[in-house]
Amino acid sequence: MERSNFVDQIRVFCKSGHGGAGSRHFMRTKFNPQAGPDGGDGGRGAHIILRGNKNLWTLLHLRYYKNVLAEDGKGGDKNNMTGRDGKDIIIEVPLGTIARDEETEGKEAEILEDGQEIIWLRGGRGGLGNKNFATATNQAPEYAQPGESGVEGWKVLELKVLADVGLVGFPNAGKSTLLSSITAAKPKIADYAFTTLIPQLGMVEYRDGRSFCVADLPGIIEGAAEGRGLGHRFLRHIERNPVLLFLIPADSKDHGAEWRILLHELEKYNSELLDKKIIIAISKSDMLDSELKIAIEKELPRDIPHIFISSVTGLGLQPLKDLLWKSLQEDPAV
Repeated sequence: MERSNFVDQIRVFCKSGHGGAGSRHFMRTKFNPQAGPDGGDGGRGAHIILRGNKNLWTLLHLRYYKNVLAEDGKGGDKNNMTGRDGKDIIIEVPLGTIARDEETEGKEAEILEDGQEIIWLRGGRGGLGNKNFATATNQAPEYAQPGESGVEGWKVLELKVLADVGLVGFPNAGKSTLLSSITAAKPKIADYAFTTLIPQLGMVEYRDGRSFCVADLPGIIEGAAEGRGLGHRFLRHIERNPVLLFLIPADSKDHGAEWRILLHELEKYNSELLDKKIIIAISKSDMLDSELKIAIEKELPRDIPHIFISSVTGLGLQPLKDLLWKSLQEDPAV
């Protein structure tokens, strides 16, 4: 699938259906021309519903779906007949989708499970017919309720990739090569920055038939939290990953500085990201001897686990899988 087919945010105008009006009608029969009120209730306006679909991974199918206008409920009728409800609109979205109001930026819905359905915008209730207002002292009410209005406004659907482990690092740190080495994913790999422009997912086959999901995320650059490079579009996907694997290449000029820049960008974007489990992997380590490894270790934080790996030779890949699996099984509160 082409890179341009990945869409992780769309803006759409939504309007749920208005409720149908209640009927103001009086029954008249051959033998009883004043049989009383028999106006039926109006039907409910159509809802706009979000449904999770595990087979979707992008919002591409909604890219040109700029207006979602739900059907109004039908008005009530004589003989106590209730109007037909509006036909609900169901929008299928990938897992990890968040719905927000554009004006308030408040979160209105979140889809995390396949088949999960959430009523995003409720249709208006149908109005009551005049039969509901008949009393002993008012046996011929001349009024009925109008239907309630629906809800409308500009909305935003935002996709945050669901994965167990997120790969974090500067462009060209070796994230795509690592993903292709430990999973069956085939991301684009080249010797220039920003090879990866969209998140790439892959499943790591672990021991005894177990597995976990890894996401190769577009590279951070300094200033990403302010929107430089891919900016917020990239950082939003990290929020879903319980474990973050920081990749720092062995040939970096300053491993400690690179680590601090990456951490600082995450903190500026959302300080809660620093509460996640973090592991540091020094990629391209097949070129290092023991003395160089010791020198690099001195530049790294002592309280963060680290490991030396090489995606080309396979150095440290199995121990890396073990470390990631162990981190995923630990209590998040620990």
